[in-house]
Amino acid sequence: MEQSKAEFLEQFGADYGYPDAPRGIDELRATEFKRLEGTVYLDHAGATLYSEAQMANVVKDLTTNVYGNPHSQSDSSMAASDLVASARHQVLKYFNASPRDYRCVFTSGATSALKLVGECFPWSRDSCYVYTMENHNSVLGIRDDTIAFLVSSVISRDFKAFKFKYLKMSSSNLKYALGKGANVLAVDVEEVGDLPKNHGSDTVFKISRHSIQRRGDDALFHNHQNGCLTASSGNHMNLFAFPSECNFSGHKFNLSLVKHIKEGKFIGFPSQKQGQWMVLIDAAKGCTTEPPNLAVYPADFVVCSFYKIFGYPTGLGALIVKNGYVDNQSFKVVDDPLSKKGISSNELLPIFMTEAASLLNKTYFSGGTVAASIADIDFVRRRKGIEQVLEDGTVSFLSISSLRYGFNIIDTLTISAIARHTASLATYVRTKMLDLKHSNEKNVCTIYGQQASKVNDLKMGPTITFNLKREDGTWFGYREVEKLASLSGIHLRTGCFCNPGACAKYLGLSHSDLVSNFEAGHVCWDDNDIINGKPTGAVRISFGYMSTYEDAEEFLKFLRSSFVSKAIALNNGHMLNINALVLVDDWSSQAVSDIHLKSITIYPVKSCQGFSVQSWPLTTGGLKYDREWLLQGSGGEILTQKKVPELSSIHTLIDLELGKLFIESPKCKDKLQISLEHLTHLTAELDVYGQRYEVQSYCDTINTWFSEAIGRPCSFMRCSSSKYRSCSIAGGRDNLCRDARSKLSFVNEGQLLLISEESVSDLNSRLHSSNANGKQRVVVDAMRFRPNIVTSGSTPYNEDNWKRLRIGDAYFTSMGGCNRCQMINLYQNSGQVVKAKEPLATLASYRRQKGKILFGVLLNYEDGMDGEDDTVVERWLQVGQEVYPYTD
Repeated sequence: MEQSKAEFLEQFGADYGYPDAPRGIDELRATEFKRLEGTVYLDHAGATLYSEAQMANVVKDLTTNVYGNPHSQSDSSMAASDLVASARHQVLKYFNASPRDYRCVFTSGATSALKLVGECFPWSRDSCYVYTMENHNSVLGIRDDTIAFLVSSVISRDFKAFKFKYLKMSSSNLKYALGKGANVLAVDVEEVGDLPKNHGSDTVFKISRHSIQRRGDDALFHNHQNGCLTASSGNHMNLFAFPSECNFSGHKFNLSLVKHIKEGKFIGFPSQKQGQWMVLIDAAKGCTTEPPNLAVYPADFVVCSFYKIFGYPTGLGALIVKNGYVDNQSFKVVDDPLSKKGISSNELLPIFMTEAASLLNKTYFSGGTVAASIADIDFVRRRKGIEQVLEDGTVSFLSISSLRYGFNIIDTLTISAIARHTASLATYVRTKMLDLKHSNEKNVCTIYGQQASKVNDLKMGPTITFNLKREDGTWFGYREVEKLASLSGIHLRTGCFCNPGACAKYLGLSHSDLVSNFEAGHVCWDDNDIINGKPTGAVRISFGYMSTYEDAEEFLKFLRSSFVSKAIALNNGHMLNINALVLVDDWSSQAVSDIHLKSITIYPVKSCQGFSVQSWPLTTGGLKYDREWLLQGSGGEILTQKKVPELSSIHTLIDLELGKLFIESPKCKDKLQISLEHLTHLTAELDVYGQRYEVQSYCDTINTWFSEAIGRPCSFMRCSSSKYRSCSIAGGRDNLCRDARSKLSFVNEGQLLLISEESVSDLNSRLHSSNANGKQRVVVDAMRFRPNIVTSGSTPYNEDNWKRLRIGDAYFTSMGGCNRCQMINLYQNSGQVVKAKEPLATLASYRRQKGKILFGVLLNYEDGMDGEDDTVVERWLQVGQEVYPYTD
């Protein structure tokens, strides 16, 4: 790595690492971010990280000073008020905004600031809300009152027509653009080059319109013809919104767009005769490295969130709003003529542009926003300051007081140095990613953003969004990438990042694709990463001011080791691709014999400890009582060890003769004894991972016991019955199917899980080899994988080939490999649950197939129903029984 870093510094040394700052990047990282040792954090677009000194200063400030509610005149209140006022000026300074021209309104975040603009903007039926396709959902939300309509059905698969069902609402409840009758339009903005002869400007933008959105009976015809907006009279207000940097691709928008929109110097867009245009910039992402310079690009509204800039505090943002009258031609601030002439602003619109602050009309008033009010009559007088009018109640003054310590970091490093530092890392990684090739010379990485532009010097932020391809041209799912990255200690982001327009644009998803994906069950944050051969989202990495070259190299190393196919030379001189190898070792196809059942384990309560037995009966649902109970959280969620590791400390035992389930926990003094007899009077329905169950609930005493055992409120449930699942393809290795008569308890996929003792032994040998460099040796036993049955006498991974097997008189169908998750990395150490990276990381290196990490096989019991009368024949499994696999 030393040679590679030297080459990197030769190219980027002038920009990387803050050479002119008091401390370089290595010292900064070592002293202020010690918690990142062994971790590669690459989600700074989601949230950057706070420094140790920053938090130490916050704690020292709050523990040595007294700050009171600023809505008073006491010393503590005045101290808080002074800090709030100082913070406002500091925020304006960050955006190079004069306090004479702009005001800083504190909000709970950028989303809240956008919502405030949407609610308070003076929409009318002549207004137009235009936003770029590359925008966050929070910007799109300005268009809509989400409860104003329901999509009833799609009546044309090519998306030419939709059927909508509207809800009748009072006009007083409609706050946003569509609800107020405004036209709404999404656009694509493209820099088309220099055309000074035609426009007298160095930059020209081409704006391509999408279909116009309009709500109401005349939605298709009001104020536009043939897809074009027509000019209308009046001094109505319009709003144009765009991000300073796209949070999906990292594309930085040219801020000259502000002046072009206001002056009408753009191609293919309605002229300014339609009214006055205001401009909103979503700077939540862009301001982390390049805050909009409002002295040069005087936007009317700018929003930001401070945790994006320096990590803390969360839940605090700002709306920077223009406050002053500006000349329509030169944007030069002039004296306010209204107070002198006593006329309304509407009368002056042909000469002067209305101040943005005065446009925001908020109907709700609260503590801190009024000068006077009377409780029993309709009398209220608001305060005059725009900050006081728009900030409901008491601002988060303690969080606001901590802003100065974050800005101190930015001031020390300088924002320009942060931009150069992060850009050097992003440029380096982007170049290396584009160079990655499979053994057949096919590209590994598809990067979204810059390559789609016709402008060669398009500016990009320190964000790289991409998807990965296999050598056969199929896609790796982004969830697979995220899962493997987590095992490597790499934190990144996947999905569409709440930017549906950019996601659809760069991934080439049509309206029809998007609707089909939704109908297929795909929603935000789920695991449906590939549908019909197309990605539904992407992978994003982003760099922050404390990111290092070592972070970049670790990420590139991860890509090379996990996704780039390599060719290896065999003894006969032929080349074979590693990724094309089957999961089963070559020698596993040898004849097998003397396979027997080594152990049987029952897990009565989902995610709790099981118990081993010498013999156990089978039912139509598999092993009797296996995963027949579970715990449900207070919010209705199903509790598992992944969410509640404390479940692993709960011990269970069933005594068939006594007919009781015994449960104990180290946190509870008494043991539970629960009858195995079904209770019939406490029933309900429960959805568990898409499967509907009739369940029996238990009394408060039992629920309280479990709540104490795991440290959170929960309810104990028992499976009474489940809907049958059917399968059209039986026995397929990758088809997790069920026989039509099979009943399910609370299992995720299969009725039983089989683990081979020889496969565990092979895994341990690989773990030993991978930890031979001095790290503590990791050894796992079969119980780490929570198997129901363990076999012995076969060869490693031979179970992968089994289609069917017989144990005693019982027959089972193999449903394919079991997809492993982080749960197998949890283990008990001195009574504490510890989460490690192994054995999943090692399994991922050689047991990965189509995005799944497979170990063990899932079985479906062929339920023992004989004849047409479905008489149940009870069969038992017993340790020592011979196992007869069938591979045909």
